[in-house]
Amino acid sequence: MATRKKKDLPAERELSIGGAPALWPHQEKTRAFFARRERGLDFSDAGTGKTAAQIAIYADRPKPRGRWLIICPKTLMVPAWLRDLETFAPHLTVSVADAERRLEAFQSTTDVVIMNTDGTRFFDTPAKLKLLKDFDHITIDEVSYFKNMQSQRTKKLMQMRKFFRRRYAMSATPNPISVMELFAPAYFVDDGKALGASYTRLRSVCQVPTQVGPDPKMLEWNDKPGAKQAVADLLAPMTIRHDFDEVMVHVPKGHKHTIEFDLGRKAMKAYEQMARELMLAHEDSKISAVHAASLRSKLLQIASGAVYDGNGNYVVIDTGRYELIAEYMENIDHNVVFFNWKHQRDQLVEQMEKQKRSYAVIDGDVPQRLRDEIVADYQNGRYNTILLHPRTGAHGLTLTKGTTTGFSSPLYEADLMVQAMARIRRGSQTQVTHAVFFQARNTVESLVYDKLNGRAEDMAEMLRLQLDFSR
Repeated sequence: MATRKKKDLPAERELSIGGAPALWPHQEKTRAFFARRERGLDFSDAGTGKTAAQIAIYADRPKPRGRWLIICPKTLMVPAWLRDLETFAPHLTVSVADAERRLEAFQSTTDVVIMNTDGTRFFDTPAKLKLLKDFDHITIDEVSYFKNMQSQRTKKLMQMRKFFRRRYAMSATPNPISVMELFAPAYFVDDGKALGASYTRLRSVCQVPTQVGPDPKMLEWNDKPGAKQAVADLLAPMTIRHDFDEVMVHVPKGHKHTIEFDLGRKAMKAYEQMARELMLAHEDSKISAVHAASLRSKLLQIASGAVYDGNGNYVVIDTGRYELIAEYMENIDHNVVFFNWKHQRDQLVEQMEKQKRSYAVIDGDVPQRLRDEIVADYQNGRYNTILLHPRTGAHGLTLTKGTTTGFSSPLYEADLMVQAMARIRRGSQTQVTHAVFFQARNTVESLVYDKLNGRAEDMAEMLRLQLDFSR
């Protein structure tokens, strides 16, 4: 069971009668909305304080009440949920159900259990499912982790849901590539009342198939015009959403900047050669979504300054990007820099060492407890820079000590980009913030950034444009 320590309260919040920070007005609206609903979705923007509202919803319930299970990405268990529970509901007892203490947490009698997303796989027997008998309240943070109905974690969650009368799910980036990504979250919450209980039936209504290749069974499904709006309308009665800029008017404005540069000769030569080879390989065939993702990754990787072999080893062919990033960040006291690949992390570390800057790295190789320590130390001013991989650092972390977020190269998914920018621009931020995108000219990077910002067509067409450009 977690021990609690008194925390300094955010300056912009007043205290409630019980001594905890009072909710912001939009959080009160969220609490009131779900007080009238035992099931629902919160699609508010990142940084608007969804966790605090969820805590209030449970804490306000009269006793006797069932226990509360929170399922979230591993990176959010302590720095987001445990810390907010300590701040907003210090009277609640909490267990953290990490891999080492999962059984102990569920066998305890604490009010709240916090578990990571892959923890659902723990419930693989009827005996383990019975550990949920004292629960009746569940909240899924970043429900997009459960969008695939065929994944093991989602299948286990669907079995677990029957134990919970109150079901809530959250996501700051609900706009999916396909409307079908909303089926699983909706089904988890309402058992199919809004979108139906059949995935294939909804797909037949919302999408059209296109044959890919010679095999008639190989189909690519794409949304029909108006499908997203139709699904949004169906989910509206159980959904609430707050726009960050509308409700967080006390937070200084955020700015976006693009820093363009030219690749070195060696890197540009390798890039153009790769683009020509890809063009020749696909000029006579339709570029499917799968092919597009593969082509994009190869071109972005070359543009980022390294060539990889099939075993994950790499050769650096251009260091200019990382010298530029380090130089830009040198005069910014506290910043966050995102990277995609191992060579980017290594090159950024090398530049930080040369500048003798204090820095820390958070990626999949860093144990969770060390990640939590790094975040706390950064917020206390120990580090100038945190180097983050988006898969471990884009969601939920509060890094408001920083004023600038740098993107070494485009992130793969629009929702990750949105989430990443929200690490420093959150409700407790008091300074003007900047998001800086480093972009190699005459490469696919500009097209990917346009796609991420909603200014381009589908990814397959984007890649075809780039390959034609290289002709």
